[in-house]
Amino acid sequence: MAKAMILAAGQGTRVRPLTKQTPKPMVPILGQPVLEYIIEHLARHGIKEIMINVAFNHWKIENYFGDGHRWGVQIGYAYEGVREHGEILPRPVGSAGGMRRIQDFSGFFDETTLVLCGDAIIDLDIGAALAEHHAKQAMASVVALEVPEDQVQNYGIVVSDAEGRITSFQEKPKPSEARSRLASTGIYIFEPSVIDLVPPGQEFDIGSQLFPLLVEKQLPFYAQNRFFNWIDIGRVSDYWAVCQRVLRGEVEQMQMPGTEVRPGVWVGLNTRIDWDTVHITGPVYIGSSTCIEPGVTIEGPTWIGHGSLLREGSKVVRSVLFEYTRVNQGTVFDEVVASSQYCVDRHGKTTYQGDESTSLRWGDARA
Repeated sequence: MAKAMILAAGQGTRVRPLTKQTPKPMVPILGQPVLEYIIEHLARHGIKEIMINVAFNHWKIENYFGDGHRWGVQIGYAYEGVREHGEILPRPVGSAGGMRRIQDFSGFFDETTLVLCGDAIIDLDIGAALAEHHAKQAMASVVALEVPEDQVQNYGIVVSDAEGRITSFQEKPKPSEARSRLASTGIYIFEPSVIDLVPPGQEFDIGSQLFPLLVEKQLPFYAQNRFFNWIDIGRVSDYWAVCQRVLRGEVEQMQMPGTEVRPGVWVGLNTRIDWDTVHITGPVYIGSSTCIEPGVTIEGPTWIGHGSLLREGSKVVRSVLFEYTRVNQGTVFDEVVASSQYCVDRHGKTTYQGDESTSLRWGDARA
């Protein structure tokens, strides 16, 4: 049907501290890495050969997914890095540069290839997108999504003619200057000949360099305007909002794990919860080996990671707690993403554990 290339070599700097020790595609939603949802979706649509370019903390991706057989696919990896002063250091070569490097090495891209970023959850009808690409005899296609006018400044905007042929791009334009409301979703369809346009052995980007080259050469380059769920995790505030949507059940094929013990309340195995004194309003998930002490209040949508500890009288409201997070007695976590080391509010402000300037008191549940 087609092959796939997943871009996963970036540092994810805009989502720090979530990505300080974790590759951005491995950030979890409902306890499952974002990248896993993408691979499952590709497999459902019959795409079985998948290359992933990796760099920062690459081993965490490789160790988790292996050769892909658990998902019924084959996965290969292309590490992007250099050796300097006796050390191996990650050094991405750009989204297009990484593809050219793979092509020069093995000729992997010998048929139509779907290229997508490893940090967004999608439910795109891949078959329909490929059919439109072939019907137009496109060399390259960009899957785009119409966004509200007041949000165009957050995206790369695609400008096309009446037939969908791309004429130009605008990078995060002001609403008053935007010539379109079509946002690039970072999902592309390429024919092998596109890779030949990428210069070998140098850093080269798809959006800022390859696409303008396609327009300049007036090659068959089209935008596809189709409706689908595209849940991008560009910033910590996006991550918080995505988790809220998923916990509310607004995203298909993303089911709450555990056992529903009360309406809207799911728990994992081996939990200790004083049900007579706690106050829990769903949707809430409480992970395995978590202890919820008397008098705790939890208001959903909230995710409590496994091995966590909520001390007596603490309160967690519309938040995400990663595994082994301890919330101390009387502490209130309100609309945050937290781990045992840091707490980030929904707007991206980060507080680290032990900071005396905050009234929040929390830590590692294993300590």
